[in-house]
Amino acid sequence: MIESYIRVQREKKEILLMTHIVIGYPSLDASFKIVQEMVEAGVDLMELQIPFSEPMADGPVILKANQEALGGGITVRNCIDFAARVTETFDIPFLFMTYYNILFKYGVDSFAHTMAQIGVRGAIVPDLPPEEAEEYLAAMKRNNLSPIFIFAPNSSDARMRLIAGHGSGFIYCVARKGVTGQNTDFSADLDIGLARCRRATDLPLAVGFGVKDKADVDFLKGKADIAVIGSQTIRVVDEQGVGAIGDFIRGLS
Repeated sequence: MIESYIRVQREKKEILLMTHIVIGYPSLDASFKIVQEMVEAGVDLMELQIPFSEPMADGPVILKANQEALGGGITVRNCIDFAARVTETFDIPFLFMTYYNILFKYGVDSFAHTMAQIGVRGAIVPDLPPEEAEEYLAAMKRNNLSPIFIFAPNSSDARMRLIAGHGSGFIYCVARKGVTGQNTDFSADLDIGLARCRRATDLPLAVGFGVKDKADVDFLKGKADIAVIGSQTIRVVDEQGVGAIGDFIRGLS
């Protein structure tokens, strides 16, 4: 289970790192090399995003990566085969991140069963609220997978408790309103928001949306269990190439 893995790793580290790639961006071969660089640099968990045409939670950097991956012909089958390869090769938990239309078209039961078969440990589906997730939750439970749900800054205390009651593995805490990749104010307001998140659940907390450097990761120590770095890793690849990603990740610790 992801939760037990996180708790064991947290005994060794002040905070864990979770990164995010868009499968097929800038190519499948480059995606595999990026995963390798990240794992060798010490990443603890990783989101593998299945590209989607309308990624509503994602900002311009990840949106562009989705569009270019799809434009290059990446299919859901390619993504499943890629995930099978990385789970077999690297010894960290991998999660799928995508949007519900992908699961719906594939078949929710079949999607969860396939995840379990290839060793993916859970999924983040930002546009699927727990109230509409009965089929998904049942399929994830049958396959011993973790459905990761999201706390937003404007979630009420009651709603956070409801969300936490359906999730497992960890809770993904959005650091601010809006989409991924924009600037986040790592300040006292975020402290207050994370304290609310902590009161709402006993699950580990991951924080993403705007984490971009060591100062941001350091700010989250003692407040969260996992720092999530997404758009910034894509920027590094775009600006400096795949070979730069390992040093970037090491510089966050």
